[in-house]
Amino acid sequence: MPRKKDKHSNIGLVIILAYIAFIALGMPDGLLGVAWPSIRTTFSVPLDAIGMLIPASVAGYLISSFFSGFLISRWGVGKILSMSCALTGLALFGYTIVPQWWMMVLLGILAGLGAGAIDAGLNGYVAANFGEGLMQWLHASYGIGITLGPIIMTTALSTWDSWRVGYRIVSGFQFVLAICFAFTVSIWSQKRKSEQTDEPNFTEYKTPLKETLRQPQVWLSMLLFFTYVGAETSIGTWSYSLLTESRGVDTTIAGFFVSSYWATFTIGRIIAGLYTKKIGVHSLIQGSVAAALLGSLLLIWNPSKVMNVVAVALIGFAIAPIFPALMSGTSQRVKARFASNTIGMQIASGGVGTALVPSLLGVLARRFSLEIIPVCILILFSALFTLYRLSMRKAKKTVEERVL
Repeated sequence: MPRKKDKHSNIGLVIILAYIAFIALGMPDGLLGVAWPSIRTTFSVPLDAIGMLIPASVAGYLISSFFSGFLISRWGVGKILSMSCALTGLALFGYTIVPQWWMMVLLGILAGLGAGAIDAGLNGYVAANFGEGLMQWLHASYGIGITLGPIIMTTALSTWDSWRVGYRIVSGFQFVLAICFAFTVSIWSQKRKSEQTDEPNFTEYKTPLKETLRQPQVWLSMLLFFTYVGAETSIGTWSYSLLTESRGVDTTIAGFFVSSYWATFTIGRIIAGLYTKKIGVHSLIQGSVAAALLGSLLLIWNPSKVMNVVAVALIGFAIAPIFPALMSGTSQRVKARFASNTIGMQIASGGVGTALVPSLLGVLARRFSLEIIPVCILILFSALFTLYRLSMRKAKKTVEERVL
C-alpha cells in the first residue's frame, strides 16, 4: 500500500513539474517585447535589429525540437528536460552580461535550443503517459507563462530600471527547474499510461529519423501543424492592423480584443481540459475548426465594427484546444513507433509556419489590401480541416490493413 501511495505522489509531482516547466517556457517569450526598447538602447542597435535575435532563437528551437525524439530515446525525458532548462537559463543569464549585440544573437540560438527540447520533450511525455485533458492544461500553462513575462519585465524596469534584472529572474527560475528535473530523473522514466492500457508507450521506441521521414503519414502530420500554427500566429499578427487600418475600429477597443485573442487560449484550454475526454479528440478538433471557419466567414462578411471584434474573439476561443488536441492524437495518426520522432518534427513544422505564413500574408496585404487577410485565414482553416480528415482516413486505413 505505501508503494502505491508513493507512486501516485510521483505522478502528481511529475504533472506539477510539467505545468511549471511550460509556464517557464512561456516567460521568455513574454519578456522580449517589453524589454526591446531598453535592449536596443543598451546595445545601440536599430529598431529592426530584433529581426536578428528572433530568427536565431527560432533556428535553435527548430533544430532541437526536430531531433528531440532521437535525443529522448538515447538519454531519457528527465535528463533532456534538466539539460534544456539549464541551457535556457544559461542563455538568458548570458544576455545580461555580454558586451556586444552579436553575442546576444548567438546566445539566442542556445535559448532556442533549450526551449525547443523542453517543448517537444514535455509534449511527447504527456501525450504518451497521460490523457487529453492534461495536455490541454499543459498548454494553458504556457499561456500563464507568456502573461507573467511582461509583468516580470515591467516590474524590473519600473523598480530597478534594468531589463537585465527581468532576464535574470527568469534565468534563475530556469536553473531551479533544471535542478528539480535532475533530482527526479528516475521518476520521469517510470511508465504511466502504458501500465493501465494496452497502448505502448511510444517514448520507448528508438526508431531512426530516416525511417520516420519515409512515412507519408508523418509528413501529413507535419503539414497539419505548419498550417494550424501559421493560421494561429497570422490572426494574432494581423488582426489589429485589419481592424484599425482597414475596418475603422477604435485602436483601444481593437487592442483589447487582440490581446483577448491570446488570453482566450488559456481560458479555452482550461475549459477544454475538463471536457476533452467526454467529447473525444476527433470531435473536439473538427468542432473547433468548424467554429473557426464560422468566425472567419463573419470576419469576411464584416457586417459591423462590433461583429468584427466578436469574430476575432470567436476564432481565438475556437482554436484554443486544437494544438494540444492534435498533439495528443499523434500516435493515432502515425504508428506508435514513429510518434516520438513525429512530435518533435511537428513542433519544428509549427515553428516554420510561425515564420513563413504571417510573412506571406503581409506580402499579400501589401500587394492587394488588408482585406485579403480574413480570406487567407478562411483558406488556411479550410485546408486544416481537409488535411485532418485526410490524415484520419489514412490512419484508419492503416489500422484496417494491419488487422487484415
